[in-house]
Amino acid sequence: MLIDTHAHLDFPDFDKDRDDVIQHAKEADIGYIINIGTSIKSSRKVVELAEQYENLYAAVGIHPHEAQTVKESDYIELEKLAGNPKVVAIGEIGLDFYKDISPRDKQREIFIRQLQIAKKAGKPVVLHLREAHTETLEIIKAELGEKARGVAHCFSGSAETAKEFLDLGFYISIAGPVTYPNAEKLRAVIKTIPIERLLLETDCPFLAPQARRGLRNEPAYIIHAVEEFSKIYGLTKDDIGRITALNATELFKLAPLSEKSKIAYNIRNSLYLNITNRCTSSCIFCVTKFTNYVKGHNLRLENEPSVKEIIDAIGDPAKYKEVVFCGYGEPTMRLDIIKEVASHLKKKNIYIRLNTNGHGNLINNRSIGPELKGLVDAMSVSLNAVTPEQYVKICHPKFGTDTFDKVLDFVREAKQYIPRIEVTCVSHPDVDVQRCRQIAGELGVDFRGRIYNEVG
Repeated sequence: MLIDTHAHLDFPDFDKDRDDVIQHAKEADIGYIINIGTSIKSSRKVVELAEQYENLYAAVGIHPHEAQTVKESDYIELEKLAGNPKVVAIGEIGLDFYKDISPRDKQREIFIRQLQIAKKAGKPVVLHLREAHTETLEIIKAELGEKARGVAHCFSGSAETAKEFLDLGFYISIAGPVTYPNAEKLRAVIKTIPIERLLLETDCPFLAPQARRGLRNEPAYIIHAVEEFSKIYGLTKDDIGRITALNATELFKLAPLSEKSKIAYNIRNSLYLNITNRCTSSCIFCVTKFTNYVKGHNLRLENEPSVKEIIDAIGDPAKYKEVVFCGYGEPTMRLDIIKEVASHLKKKNIYIRLNTNGHGNLINNRSIGPELKGLVDAMSVSLNAVTPEQYVKICHPKFGTDTFDKVLDFVREAKQYIPRIEVTCVSHPDVDVQRCRQIAGELGVDFRGRIYNEVG
């Protein structure tokens, strides 16, 4: 499912075929559309449409171009509209020092007043900002502080500016321009934005993608941006849709997506198996401390699955390049399950990888390498430190200060039984990644660096 987080279906451009446009969106798997107000009149209209169509939500607000026409009574009405249950944000609001259609002092005034309405209503904000990134950030920090939530709509700034918004807790949304041939600078900036903080939008009827350039834009055309994001992030179109839909749902508190936890979940063309949420480490950066989700999949298990449940969840494994034991816990805590499921998969000639913290021998009180021979083709061992002391500080292992050395021993032994071994290390500020790479070389195995705070 896709979510268009910024549309203007209330505009006259859609008066003749609005029903058809909304139907086209449904046929294109657009689950929800957030219609964005730009004036008091427009805000009334987007609320009316949200009440008329089940799959439409609304944001209410006054665009900076309208600043000089705003009356005191408009704020009162805006606050009233914000209370409607289908209004999920205040926007689009902000500053536009590029066109300067309204005086800058008036733009600042209505921006601040609307941020105050958003704060009182407990709603996120949808920002319009052109040539005013620095001042926009300063005002948001002053008015909302740590409670700032929202999205920088149709972002066109630098990677540094994007980081400032991300650090503030904002999401970034990008429209059709990502598909333009001359948008290399924008695509380079997008690569610095975690996919978990990206939202999809069309800004229709404006900014049609390259394939429809010069024509009226509409929500169904969002698929063109999805295709471009798929190339940028190295993910499938399904991955992009699933992740960004979760992002939008969480920010705007839309009707919740399925909360059912996953046993088998796919990212790119790999299938991952989530067989336990238990772990013998408590790494300070572990994603389990912050969310139930990885790349849009809910991995918080209600119960540990049986072999049958795992095999049923796998379905046809032949369509994946590999099956990976890797979930929200340490797989070797269920070694017998790994062996039984892997044996089943090997009968189908499936390539199998095991992601582990390297505690398998300690967990099972024996050498587990021989038991994995012929069942596991590759193993990724998370090291995430370069000394025993640092390992304890970062990973908090259950087995104490000797664990780091035991993990190295585990890697040395596993080389005898597993065809391919790699040591991985997260680029945490406290970790010497280059030294970790050297340790992998000393162990005679491959090395793979992982980006801090990016999972999957």
